[in-house]
Amino acid sequence: MDTSNAENADPAGASQGATSVSGAGPGGRPPAFDGLAAAVLDDRGTVVGWTGTAQELTGFCADEVHGRPVRELVADLPLDPCRATQWPATGRVRLGHRCGTTIEVTFRTTRVNGSADFLVLAAPTPHVADHQHGAALLRALSAQSGITIALHDTDLTTVQTNAVPDTPDPRPVQPGARLGDVLCAEDAQSIEAVLRQVLETGIPVLGRNQHVSWRHHPVPRHALSLSAFRLEDARGRPAGVAALYMDDTDQLRARRHLDLSREVAERVGESRDIVRTAQDLADVLVPAFGDLAAVDLARAVFDGDEPGERLGGGDLHLRNAALAPATAAWPPGIQRGNLVPPLSDHPLLRRFQRGETVVYGRDDYIALIGGPQPAEQLLPHDTHAVMVAPLHARGLTLGAIVVWRTVPSDPFTADETDLMRQIASRGALAIDNARRYTREHRAAMALQQRLLPPATTDTPAAETAGVYLPTGRGAGTRGDWYDAIPLPSLRLALVAGDVIGHGIPASATMGRLRAAIQTLADLEPEPDELLTRIADLVQRLAAEAPPGDHDVMGATCLYAVYDPVTRRCAMASAGHPPPVLVRPDGSAEAVELLPGPPLAVCGMPYETTTIDLEPGSVLALYTDGLVHRGAHDVGDGLGRLTDALATSCRPDRALDGTGRALLADLVDEAPRDDATLLLARTRAVPGEDTAHWQIPADPAAVSDARAWATRQLTAWGLDALVITTELIVSELVTNAIRYGRPPAELRLIRHHVLVCEVTDSSSAQPRLRRARTTDEGGRGLFLVAQLAERWGCRHGQNRKTIWSEQPIACAH
Repeated sequence: MDTSNAENADPAGASQGATSVSGAGPGGRPPAFDGLAAAVLDDRGTVVGWTGTAQELTGFCADEVHGRPVRELVADLPLDPCRATQWPATGRVRLGHRCGTTIEVTFRTTRVNGSADFLVLAAPTPHVADHQHGAALLRALSAQSGITIALHDTDLTTVQTNAVPDTPDPRPVQPGARLGDVLCAEDAQSIEAVLRQVLETGIPVLGRNQHVSWRHHPVPRHALSLSAFRLEDARGRPAGVAALYMDDTDQLRARRHLDLSREVAERVGESRDIVRTAQDLADVLVPAFGDLAAVDLARAVFDGDEPGERLGGGDLHLRNAALAPATAAWPPGIQRGNLVPPLSDHPLLRRFQRGETVVYGRDDYIALIGGPQPAEQLLPHDTHAVMVAPLHARGLTLGAIVVWRTVPSDPFTADETDLMRQIASRGALAIDNARRYTREHRAAMALQQRLLPPATTDTPAAETAGVYLPTGRGAGTRGDWYDAIPLPSLRLALVAGDVIGHGIPASATMGRLRAAIQTLADLEPEPDELLTRIADLVQRLAAEAPPGDHDVMGATCLYAVYDPVTRRCAMASAGHPPPVLVRPDGSAEAVELLPGPPLAVCGMPYETTTIDLEPGSVLALYTDGLVHRGAHDVGDGLGRLTDALATSCRPDRALDGTGRALLADLVDEAPRDDATLLLARTRAVPGEDTAHWQIPADPAAVSDARAWATRQLTAWGLDALVITTELIVSELVTNAIRYGRPPAELRLIRHHVLVCEVTDSSSAQPRLRRARTTDEGGRGLFLVAQLAERWGCRHGQNRKTIWSEQPIACAH
C-alpha cells in the first residue's frame, strides 16, 4: 500500500458504514477474540507484516494496513513511532477497530533476528489478565503435594501434568503420555471412561472416588478423589479435559481405622463365651485390616484360669481359638483347636512377650516357626507380612492376634501397628472378662451340681429322672433345683424350686433351701405346712442378707408327696408353675391347683391339693425356664410342654433320655433362665402287700393285735420278724389305746422293709425318753427305737401316725 495514501486515509472513518466487512460483528461491534495477534513493524513504525489473527483482532485485512504507520491504528502510542528503537518491551495501548470502537490490548515487542524489524504480539488485556491468573492458579495447584493436575486433549493424551508416580523411580509424567502408560490397565480404562464422558457431555464430575495403582509399582493402591471439567475454545468447541486428582489415601485410611475401632467396640465383648469372643475379634479384622486373621489363646484361658508367664522360645502353651475367614484355604498346621507348635527364640518373639506389637517379614516369620519345612504347614500362601499383637490384660498375656497380608495387599504401616495395639488392648479386656465369667460360671456350676441330687432314683413309689440346664446368659446358674426325697412308709416327696438371683449366691441359697426342705420333709408335715415353714426360713435369710440384697432374696417352690399304698399325691405351690400329669393312656394336662405366694412372702396361707395317680402315670415338675421361650406367652410354653410330654413319655422309653430330649427341644439355644425338669413315673404297692386292722378302744385289744400281726407275717413268709414285730405292735397299740383317741388302725406294709403303722385321732406328739428305774411306764418308744431300724411320727388332718420300719433280709 502507498504510504502517502495511507497517511491521508482514516482507518476509523473508513470503517464507518462498512459493517459488512469481514471481521465486524453484529451491530458494528468487534467480534469475540481469544487469540494472539501478531504484526511486523520496520524501524520507522510502518506496518510491513500483518497476520490473520491481527485481522481477527482489528477487523482490518493486510492490504488495508500494509505500508501504513502504526500510529494510525493506535490511539495512544507511548512514544514517537518513528524511533522504533525506543519501543518498550511490553505495555498496554488502545487499538482502533474497523467498526469504530477501540480495544485495550497488552503487547510485547521483540526484534526480528538479522533485521531491523520488530515483531509485535498483542492480545486483549482482559484475556491476558485471565491467562495470567489462570497460569498463577495452575502453578499454585501444581505446587500442592496432595493435588495432581492433568490437562488432556480430545484424544485424552496428556498435554500438561504435574504427576509424579509413587514408584522407586519417581520421574515426572511427560507430555504426550496416556493414562495406560502410567496406571494399571484396569484403572486407566476406568478413568478414561469418566474423562470421555465429560468430554462428550460437558457435564463435570466432582469428587468421584477412584482407586488406582501405578503400572510399574502396583502396590500400594491409592485412593483418589477425581474431578474433571471439559475445556472449550472461544467458540465453545471441546478442546480437551482438565482432571484434578486429590489423594484421599490418608483420609480414607483414617476413616477405615475409625470404622474398625468402632466395630471392635460394638461387636467384641458382647458374648461371655471365650471362643465366641475370640471369633468376633478375628471376624472384624478381615478384610478390614488383613487378608487372614487368627486368635490364639493360652490353654489355661479356655478353662477360665490365669495363664503362666513365658519368656523365650519353645512351647508357648497356646491353642487356636478362632480363624477368619473360616472358609479360607488355611495351611494344614493352622486349624481351629490346634496347638501352636514350639517357636524359635527370635528377637521379635521376645519383643512380643514384653507386650509389643511386632511386624514380621516373610523371612523373619519363617525363621520364627522353624524354617522353610514347617513354613509349608504354618504359613498361608502368598504371605508377605505378618503382624502379631499380644492380648495383654490385667498383667496377664492371654494370647495373641495374628494377621497375615498376602500379595498384592499393602504392607503394614506404623499407624496400623498403633491401631492394632489399641484393638488388641480392647480385645484382651473382652477375652479376660469372658475368662473370668467362665471361671465364675464353672465354680457356680460345680457348686450347683454338687448341691443337686442324683439325676435318677428308683424307689418303691416311683422312678425319677431330673435334668438341669443352666442359663446361656448372665453370670452363671440361677439356683433352679429339683429333688426326690424318700419318706417313711414307702412314700416319696417331689420338689422343684427356683431361687431369685444368679451365680454362686443363688446356688448357695438353693443349697440351704434344699437342706431345709429335706429336714422338714423327714418330719412329714403336710405340703402346705412345709411351705409355710420354708417361707419363714426365707424371710430369715433375707433379714441376714446385706441391705442391698433384701429385695432379691426369694424363691418359688412346688412340693408334692406321693403315697404308693393309697396311690394319692398331695401337693402345694409357692408361686410355682403347676405340674403336668401324663396318664398311662397318653393323655396329658396341667394339674389344677391354687398356688400360694412365693416363699419370700409371709402371712399368706398355702393350700394342699390331692389327686389320684394310676400306676405308670408320669408327673412332671419343672421351673419356668422350660416354658419361657423368647417373647412367647407362658401359657403357650405350658401348652408346648404338655404336648411334648404326651408325645414323649411312653412306657417303653427311659425317663432320663426323655428329659434330655425335652429340654433340647423346648429350650432356646441360649436360654435366658435355668431350665429344670423332674419326671416321676409312679408305682403302686400291690394290695396283697398291705394289711389293715381296726383297733378297738379296749386294752384287751393289744393281745388281739399281736395275734393278728403274727398271722399276717406268717402268711407273708416273714416268720423271722414275728417276735420283734409282736413287741413293736404291742407297744404302739398300747400307746394308741392309752394316750390316743379312737378310731385307731394298725397297718402293715410289705416291701423291701416291713412297715408297721398305728394311726389314731389324737394330735399329741409322742416323745422318746429314758425311764427311771422306779417308773412303771415310759419304755415303749424306747423299746421300739431299739427293735426297729427307724421310727417316727407324722401328723395329718385330725390324726397322727406312729410308724416303724424293719429290714426284710430277702426279697419275697
